[in-house]
Amino acid sequence: MKRKLIAAIGVAGMLVSIAACGSDDKDDNGSGDPNDFKGKTLTFWAMDGSTPDQWLKDLTTEFEQKTGAKLKFEEQQWTGIQPKLTTALSEDNPPDVFEIGNTQTSAYAKSGGLADLGDLKDEIGKDWAANFNEGAQFDGKQYAAPWWFANRVVIYNKSVFAEAGVTTPPKTRAEFYAALDKIKAKGKEPIYLPGQNWYHFVGLVIGQGGELVKKDGDKYVSNLSDPKVIAAAEEYKKLQAYSQAPKDKDEATPQQAEIFAKGNTGAFIGMGWEAGTAIKADPKIEKEIGYFTIPGETVDKPEGVFLGGSNLAVAEGSKNKALAKEFLKLLLSDKYMGGLSKASGVIPNKESLNSNLTGNAVAEAAAPSAKVGGTTPLIPEWAAVENAPNPIKTYLTAVLNGKSPADAAKQVEGDFNKRLAQKQ
Repeated sequence: MKRKLIAAIGVAGMLVSIAACGSDDKDDNGSGDPNDFKGKTLTFWAMDGSTPDQWLKDLTTEFEQKTGAKLKFEEQQWTGIQPKLTTALSEDNPPDVFEIGNTQTSAYAKSGGLADLGDLKDEIGKDWAANFNEGAQFDGKQYAAPWWFANRVVIYNKSVFAEAGVTTPPKTRAEFYAALDKIKAKGKEPIYLPGQNWYHFVGLVIGQGGELVKKDGDKYVSNLSDPKVIAAAEEYKKLQAYSQAPKDKDEATPQQAEIFAKGNTGAFIGMGWEAGTAIKADPKIEKEIGYFTIPGETVDKPEGVFLGGSNLAVAEGSKNKALAKEFLKLLLSDKYMGGLSKASGVIPNKESLNSNLTGNAVAEAAAPSAKVGGTTPLIPEWAAVENAPNPIKTYLTAVLNGKSPADAAKQVEGDFNKRLAQKQ
């Protein structure tokens, strides 16, 4: 899986209010007759790496033949996309259809920049995975369509595992810890897990059925003192004890894949593209790399994971809403959704298309966890929490340095709540 495809997964930012401008020009929401679309141009923004060349070419050709309209594709970069999109949605000629991060959708919906896609959901989305679709909704309404997803897996060194007598990837949490114990006994670092790999912690919270925030009257506040969150913190601490990684750094400081590439570490938890980073650091590691699903308590229930990914939305200010929906019907059809998964290894928006992942080792390891995955809180207020210094990272370091999860929660909840109270 290309790193550029998912480089910005989970990144949230502050959005200014969008005055979704209406237009005095007639919208195309009339009869829906394809003849109405002839001569029109639909603008589609997608992020760098999200649209494989041949896939996009085939999609464009079929869309234009079917509707008589033209597709104007504009590739965007994740860096700086939020202010660019915010500005575009407030102007008279916004992109008609655009890719948007699944954790960012609620903020844009609240701003008024997204069109209601409830009718599209009724027509083509009855079998969209429910946990994927949560990030496409806001305040009970459908403001986007779930598109593609990716999540973390265990990336492991086959030789290190084999030398410790572990020849089959663990399928339960108990088996995972047993494997790490065997690797430790051989004098190798069992797993590289930095203290602030907070997206893995989010996955553990999801696995416990917990929530990072709760409602207090009409506002959201920290929920770090909840027993389910505490249980996740204890699990993180237990796993991190097998690692020599710093307790006050995240997975990018240093790059965990580069540490893994040295060949003395059994595994790390990361995105599939990080294997490429390891191979770039030392090509000899390529033959040693394997992948498996992050084990949960039982074989039939993998560990919870953070689901990063993208939705597709239609601008409220678009003059081509009916045409945009025709485009989405085609793009999200089994033909093109399955084709994208096959070409890029991303998890499709419905489980029936997972057969397209066969043969892609990373995707095959990721798919089981995706069924039980979730996200950070899908509220506009969450954006400020992720800004540095992220209080979740501070919380994790405090726990790893000996504070009880309850005391660590008290340490950061003032800052946490202040961020949640910021006006959006």
